[in-house]
Amino acid sequence: MYSSQSKFHSGCGWPSFDDEIPNAVLRYPDADGSRTEIVCATCQGHLGHVFTGERFTEKNTRHCVNSISLVFRQETPVAEAVFAGGCFWGVEHLFEQKKGVYSAVSGYTGGTLADPTYQDVLTHTSGHLEAVKVYYNPLEVSYEELAKFFFEIHDPTQTDGQGPDIGNQYLSAIFYRSRSEFDTAVRLIEILEAKGLKIATTLRGAAIFYPAEEYHQDYYVRKGSQPYCHAWVKRF
Repeated sequence: MYSSQSKFHSGCGWPSFDDEIPNAVLRYPDADGSRTEIVCATCQGHLGHVFTGERFTEKNTRHCVNSISLVFRQETPVAEAVFAGGCFWGVEHLFEQKKGVYSAVSGYTGGTLADPTYQDVLTHTSGHLEAVKVYYNPLEVSYEELAKFFFEIHDPTQTDGQGPDIGNQYLSAIFYRSRSEFDTAVRLIEILEAKGLKIATTLRGAAIFYPAEEYHQDYYVRKGSQPYCHAWVKRF
């Protein structure tokens, strides 16, 4: 209901917050006719009262919350990574089975056209690659582990696409979001090339990621089938 980032000291003796998590708290006129009661939007449990105009913080709002109604939990960290390895159906499907990954979203990135559609990308003129944005818990799986997995679920040596899918939108690429991610990708490529592989994967700075149409999401789960050109092959 509340983030620790909105907590402040008001001197009232009760936990005070100047904002709530969206849609988590409801407000009702209190029975005393002067105050505003706040309750949990889910269970309608009493939380306390909210006051405005006291100027404790810039938001000028104080949620005075009964401490017995609160249990503080550590917020689960979420990190993002973007990989392009051919048809996004298979890349998404395999990443979503990786431990530590919350979800993977198929989409388009790296091009010049805003809000591209699948048909736009098929023209080979938008510049976008089919890619997957991976949301993961960095406490459970590292970026390096994800990058290794990426190199092992597609053919990073193919220069014209992936498997039978030929075209610019199917090229292999890593869209790095930091110098650390870039350095990790470079090091992994060097390891693979030292093993005799000629890596075609390009490294590109992160660009706007456009989620693909709904019918592309969780494609193999909905079809009840397996990827036709993606499979795990141990390379590290």
